Parts: sequence; C-alpha cells; structure tokens
Amino acid sequence: MKRLRVVISLTTNDNDYQLEQAKAAEDTARQLGIDIQIIYADNDAITQSQQLLNIIQSKSGMHPDAILFEPVGGTALPQVGKAAVTAGIAWVLMNREIDYMSELRKASRVPVFSITSNHEEIGHIQARQMAALLPKGGSVLYIEGPSESFATKERSAGMYEAKPQNVQVKMIRGQWTELSAHKSITSWLRLSTSRQSQIDVIMAQNDVMAVGARKAFQEMTDMSARDRWVSLPYLGVDGVTKTGQSWVTSGLLTGTVIVPTIADQALEMLARAVQTGTMPPERSLTVPRSFPTTEELAKTQAEKSRAFSV
Repeated sequence: MKRLRVVISLTTNDNDYQLEQAKAAEDTARQLGIDIQIIYADNDAITQSQQLLNIIQSKSGMHPDAILFEPVGGTALPQVGKAAVTAGIAWVLMNREIDYMSELRKASRVPVFSITSNHEEIGHIQARQMAALLPKGGSVLYIEGPSESFATKERSAGMYEAKPQNVQVKMIRGQWTELSAHKSITSWLRLSTSRQSQIDVIMAQNDVMAVGARKAFQEMTDMSARDRWVSLPYLGVDGVTKTGQSWVTSGLLTGTVIVPTIADQALEMLARAVQTGTMPPERSLTVPRSFPTTEELAKTQAEKSRAFSV
C-alpha cells in the first residue's frame, strides 16, 4: 500500500491544546508510516479557506490523500470540502458537527467523516464542578471562547443545561488564548459593576484563558482586592498533561476537564478506512473527564470550608 500523505489544518499555534493536537498527530503518523503536513490558520476562517483551496487546486500534481481540519469559523467550509472530495481527497472534520457531511458522503469515493470532542458533555462536567465547589450556591465568572465557535456554543449550552439553579453565571468573552482572557478581565475590572460583583469561582472554557484571567487579577494594585480575587478557585478545559494538568497539580488551577486529542484518532480511523476500503462512521465522539474528579473537588472544598469555620 502506498504511503499516505495528509494535510492537517489546525486553528492556531498559540494554544496548548492545538499544539498537543499537533504532537499527537506527529507521533501517530510516525507509528503508522503516514506523511503529514501541519498548517495553522491563525484563528482566521478566510486564511484557513484559502490555505486549503490552494492545496486542493495546486497544479503540482502532488495532492494529499486526505485533509484533516478543525474549522475556525462557523460554516466549516462546505464548498472547500466538496472541492476536496471532487478531487479525490478524503475530508475529515475535527471538533465540529455539521449538516453537509451526510450529503458529501453519498457520492464520495474517499473517506468522509467527523470526530469531535463531546462539547456538550464538557459543559455538563463544568456544571458539576460548579456544584461541587458551590454546594450552597454562589456566582461564577465564566469566560467563553469566540462567539462563532461550535465548541463555545456547545460547552455553554451544556453548562447552562446542567448547572445548579442556585449558581449564577456572569459571562465574559475570550478568544481561546491567555492574552485574550487577560484583556477581557482587565477591561471588565474597569467597570464599576465589577467592583460590586460577588464572584466565588472563575471558570473558563479552556485552561489558558483561566490562567490569563488569574494573571490579570494578580496585576491589580489594590492589594486586598487582588488577594481576594487570586484566592478564588480557577478552572478550565483541555487538561493537556504539561499545561492544564500540571497547573492543577501545582495549584495554579483548581481543576480542569481533560479533553482527549482528536488528530491522532482521526489519523488512525483514516488509515483503517483506507486499508479496509470501508467508510468510517459519519460521526464519532471522544469522552472528556473532570480532573480532579468532581467528588475530589467537593471533598477538598468541604475541608476548606471546615478549616475556615474553625
């Protein structure tokens, strides 16, 4: 069998989970004997579309056998996908659920499928973390990702669906990066309403935004206010071993949600599909988990409350 050539398009190289995706893909490609080219879209949907169209329409005759990509924007590039499949290039969507996949699979001679994190379940886990940390209720400052992001919408929907009724949520927008959350928190602190807010937990839709928020609070000049904000629990999502999980272990974060990498699993599914000549399932989901467990979070919070009351 010929050696597969695969292009992997990721959203940005300024995010620990995306970099972990790249590493996982490289390791798996090495094991499976697949040649990969990883490109980044700099969080720009137009850039991503142009990058992929240039590859598909290249006159060099060196088309890849497959494109694996995580969409930046809301559309997931249906016309680009159609162009890829028409050119005989397998189309694998990561971290997004879309409407056009079924239609694309009908006439395709190459593998076409999606594999995504269960973002709604990630939201459910964050809601259970809220309940563990705030058994008597309270208020959470919640930092979302970009408004057009599928992951943002699904995580927020899952969180709202499962959160306790006695927990109030205040929303702030970020862009999946530490710097974006730092800027958002800094701007929020300038509002008079922020000084009147009683917040009990800081929670973000990824780990680096949680860390960016913490750094913004650490820069406050009012020492008593700074100490209060920095002492709050900070939680994120992604749980990359060297960042999110390490930050929880060191105490920088209180908790995270471990989200399995997808690019490596997508490569394995693609290789299996090519070898067997069968089409993978249209949609597959990975399984996230709380780190530490919500039971451990609840136990730690109860111990802190007892110590404080004493």
